[in-house]
This record gives sequence, C-alpha cells and structure tokens, in this order.
Amino acid sequence: MHEKIGGISAILPAYNEAPCIAELIRSLDAQLRGLGVPYEIIVVDDGSSDGTGDLAQAADARVHRHAANRGYGAAVKTGVRLARQEWILLMDADGSYPAEAVPDLVSYLEVADMVVGARTKPGAKIPRFRQPMKWLLGKVANYLAGRKIPDLNSGMRLVRRDLFEEARGLLPDGFSLTTTLTLLFFSESRYVEYVPIDYHERAGSSKFRPVRDTWNLTLLLIRTVLLFNPLKIFLPLSALLLLAAALVAVLSYTILERFLDTTFVVLLLSSMQFLALGFLADLINRRRR
Repeated sequence: MHEKIGGISAILPAYNEAPCIAELIRSLDAQLRGLGVPYEIIVVDDGSSDGTGDLAQAADARVHRHAANRGYGAAVKTGVRLARQEWILLMDADGSYPAEAVPDLVSYLEVADMVVGARTKPGAKIPRFRQPMKWLLGKVANYLAGRKIPDLNSGMRLVRRDLFEEARGLLPDGFSLTTTLTLLFFSESRYVEYVPIDYHERAGSSKFRPVRDTWNLTLLLIRTVLLFNPLKIFLPLSALLLLAAALVAVLSYTILERFLDTTFVVLLLSSMQFLALGFLADLINRRRR
C-alpha cells in the first residue's frame, strides 16, 4: 500500500502502436491495481492510422485522439492536461518498457520529485545504431548538467504533476521532451532518482529519425543549458578564444617575426565579449529565479 503518495495518472503517448497497445494496457493496469492507490490510464492517440485508439479504448483506457500527428511531447502534454492524479507516469507505448518495473519506481516517490527508469540493466535491448550517439549525447549532457546522468531520455518515469505543469512552457512538442525535463530538474536542484530497468525490443517500426532527431537533441541540450546555466557554454568559449589570441601573439613573433595585431585584438575582444555575455546571462538567470 502506498497511500502517502496519492494517485497515479499513467500517460501513454501512442502513434501507430496497434501491435502492443492492448497488452501493455492490461499489464500496466495489473501493476497499478496492485499498488492500492487511485490510478488511471490515459492513452493519447497522436493521429494513428492503424486503429491504436480503438484498441486502447477496448482495453478500458481513457483515450484522447489528436486529429493529426503532433509529436511525442505534444501528446504527453495533452495527457498531463487530462490527468487527475498527483503523480504522472510517462511510459512509451511501443512495448519496450516493462510494466513490471512500476512498483520499483513507485517505492521512491515519498522522497523524490521524479523517478526515472534507467535502461542500464545488463541485456537492455537498445538499438545498436543509437548507442554511439546516445553515448556522445550522454557525455555532453553530463558536462552541461554538472553530474552523471544514467539515462538522459528514458521514456519511463514518474514525475509530480505540479512540477511538470510548472515546466510545461519550456517543454518541446517533439521527441526531446524527456531530455528537456531531465535537464530542467537538475538545473533547479530537484531530487531525481534513477532505478535500473530492463528494456526490450520495441514492437513495430521506430519513430526515431537518427540524423534529424540527434541534431535537434544536441541543439536542445545547448539551449536548455544556456537558459539555466549559461556559464557552462560561455566560459569555455571565452577561454578558447583567449588561448587562440595568446597563440597568435606567440607564434606571430616566433615564426612570422611580426605581430598580427589585428587578429590578436579581434580574438581578445571576442573572448572578453563572450565572458561578459556569460556573466550577463547568468545574472539574468539568477534574477529570474
């Protein structure tokens, strides 16, 4: 029994997930029922053309339909807007995340603001073509967040509904909503707990577009940190330009035997401008908080 945590609204954003949606709803319902708290399962049919919404409705989920595909983040936002309970359970509807992991995540809710299912258990079936970019983005995110993030964009997590609503205006409508939510919580010093979970091969075809989605995710990481911790971006750029100015000064004297004063001044002033912009952005950020 987990009466202290209140109820749970499970949000399943779904786009053409007919092969697995009904079984997922049944499995999730069994796990939530065993917790002894109020719960609901909301499926947001994001413009599916394969009958996903009808199958979800037949499995006794609440179903809301988008007339056209609006994106993962937009579907999540719609589901949260419809939710009635204190906690939001986000879960991809492709059958890759195990409903059996829900009780493990719930066990941390009395102390955490968000609990994330980390796909770090041995044997997790993360597609090979995603692994190099996932590793690289993870390294970038760890630097920008200032801590190690076990799973940057896991599609299975429990988050307090009021905190999600506070962040809504900053969350994108696309694939990267979970990444943004993660970085926002760390930037605001929220308590985020990670729980290792299994991860299975998805049913049906992936909606992930490797080149486009990875590029958008990289830009998102930079934008998010510029918004919440701008010195992480501006200080290294300032230092790099200052180093370039010093190298120009030394090499122009030793190799060219003449001082490249224009190049040196341009690099030095650029370094100072980035430093000033960084401190100004940081000041604005602190005043905003």
